[in-house]
Amino acid sequence: MAATADFCRIKLALSESSPNRCSHAANFTRPGFFSLNKIEFQFHRRNYLSTGEAGVLRHKRRRGFRVCCQAAGTGVQPKSAPSDRDLELAARAGKDRLLKVPSSRIRNFSIIAHIDHGKSTLADKLLQMTGTVESREMKEQFLDNMDLERERGITIKLQAARMRFMYNNEPYCLNLIDTPGHVDFSYEVSRSLAACEGALLVVDASQGVEAQTLANVYLALENTLEIIPVLNKIDLPGAEPERVCREIEEVVGLDCSDAIYCSAKVGTLSPISFPEGIGINEILSAIVQKIPPPQDTAERPLRALIFDSYYDAYRGVIVYFRLIDGTIKKGDRILFMASGKDYYADEVGVLSPNQLQVDQLYAGEVGYLSASIRSVADARVGDTITHYSRKAEQSLPGYKEATPMVFCGLFPIDADQFHELRDALEKLQLNDAALKFEPETSSAMGFGFRCGFLGLLHMEIVQERLEREYNLSLITTAPSVVYKVNCVNGDTVECSNPSLLPEPGSRRSIEEPFVKIEMLTPKDYIGALMELAQDRRGDFKEIKFITENRASIIYELPLAEMVGDFFDQLKSRSKGYASMEYSVIGYKESDLIKLDIQINGDPVEPLSTIVHKDKAYAIGRALTQKLKELIPRQMFKVPIQACIGSKVIASEALSAIRKDVLAKCYERLILVLLCSDQAEGKKRMKAIGRVDVPQEAFMAVLKLEKEVL
Repeated sequence: MAATADFCRIKLALSESSPNRCSHAANFTRPGFFSLNKIEFQFHRRNYLSTGEAGVLRHKRRRGFRVCCQAAGTGVQPKSAPSDRDLELAARAGKDRLLKVPSSRIRNFSIIAHIDHGKSTLADKLLQMTGTVESREMKEQFLDNMDLERERGITIKLQAARMRFMYNNEPYCLNLIDTPGHVDFSYEVSRSLAACEGALLVVDASQGVEAQTLANVYLALENTLEIIPVLNKIDLPGAEPERVCREIEEVVGLDCSDAIYCSAKVGTLSPISFPEGIGINEILSAIVQKIPPPQDTAERPLRALIFDSYYDAYRGVIVYFRLIDGTIKKGDRILFMASGKDYYADEVGVLSPNQLQVDQLYAGEVGYLSASIRSVADARVGDTITHYSRKAEQSLPGYKEATPMVFCGLFPIDADQFHELRDALEKLQLNDAALKFEPETSSAMGFGFRCGFLGLLHMEIVQERLEREYNLSLITTAPSVVYKVNCVNGDTVECSNPSLLPEPGSRRSIEEPFVKIEMLTPKDYIGALMELAQDRRGDFKEIKFITENRASIIYELPLAEMVGDFFDQLKSRSKGYASMEYSVIGYKESDLIKLDIQINGDPVEPLSTIVHKDKAYAIGRALTQKLKELIPRQMFKVPIQACIGSKVIASEALSAIRKDVLAKCYERLILVLLCSDQAEGKKRMKAIGRVDVPQEAFMAVLKLEKEVL
């Protein structure tokens, strides 16, 4: 008899250690409570577990079991955890993953999710279930190779993995293309999604839809991918899969009647013990059933989309690609259509997830190639690979060069490390074509580099890698953005450094980049977040309630207002519950000025900033007060001024160190003469004296700039 919502059949073994491990079964209808051969069956209705999926608790004082059964609700319910035989068959199939299958049995998919929604954990479980990675080699976040990725719980460098899955006794090739989840790498995510036909949308069943979830879904929809909703972490006590399903349907517009409920880890906090790997088989089956296969275009001229590349010290640049049309084999002469460079393919293979060489790859497959390429710039993400002798007529759409949006100065604390910093940046640039840098000299911090990044996270990652991998101690200046200056003569100058800003008389206007930001927050924090956006010169656009208790707030605001502590303030004001996503929408004209800091009449270029006119006084006042605390007192009076051109808008003064020359004087004339002599001496000292600002003061002021800008 088949199991239904009102009728369930339980089948389980009494003991693993008993010699006759026979299965015992019992039928019952809900609600029911039975005792059969010292086995208790207690039925509880919950809507996110499959029939008969239960934890088995052994009583210490009597032989028996207590089974908690839960009836199935909406969505695709996980049937059972994989058995040992399933794992054995999967491991056997995984060892045969290099065997060719027709293009109709190839599935290329990606996993898209918000940070900490279980994307890497789910990828680990898929690799383990398909036998791609043996259990003894398995570790958490297997596809995240960098220590920084494991510590932060984010994906920085995307990976790919080829898996083999048996479905209806037929082998299928599943190519997982991992994606970084942060908005800074949205272009890389778009190219990875362009290499797929489908995607798993992973949403935490306890947290629901977040801002980055929406951003990645929209990218997937732009690439016309088949999206499979997956609700992860259903074993958590606070999991509400039905509410999250409604959120996905209302916010994203996806049909969640077939959403898959899963848990990639063992649920230790739930009152019910969950078997490991719940719902993973259903996910693998859904990938085969729902995601369309690639087209069989092996006869056409070669076209392959590059979705990642990295530099190997011994083999040069290794290129990850998806074959759209044609075939490629070892020894072929290939051409990169955007860069115009041609090479011979020395090695061709697949990623599973380690590199495994093959003789030839066909349309629809995902692989890698090595061709002794010396620079990552020759094989950029989004470029098209074709044969040199049989060129494709048209390259694949969507390619663009990475454009840095955030700039900052990197200076070594020890001046002797300048050459080491340059070598380290050159090595990082081999792996990261989006990193730009040029030499910069500062009167305060010596020699360093002005570096361009995709965003704040990209900047933090590069700085941390320089300090960890190359043992460098660095000072980072306040981040800035690229401004466009419209000059009187009609020229347009791009300026990322305040010192490069043209004189006021030669510029007509200044434009700054604006972003569209979407904040998802519980309704209790709407006022605090709107106040934050308004303080950052935000232009309110829209507010809508995606559910009864959660709202989406959309603003347009300058990128310069976000590169400071905007994200920290967002998390602080919402007690960690809000999330955000932004995208650059273009440049707009703003009333911007250059704020200079003068110490003893001399301008200090490293402390110059480009600010909005309305905020100039507050920032100038904060900087001068901080400098007064940090600069040591001199033998003469030192004025500290914040200036706009020649106009002083804020000023502080360090009083001189004076000697008490009047201690033993009683005559009025001598007193006046000594005071006038001391004043004349200090006047001469001020005229020829030079104030040395200590490096600690610069570091403290730079930290203050990051907070107030």
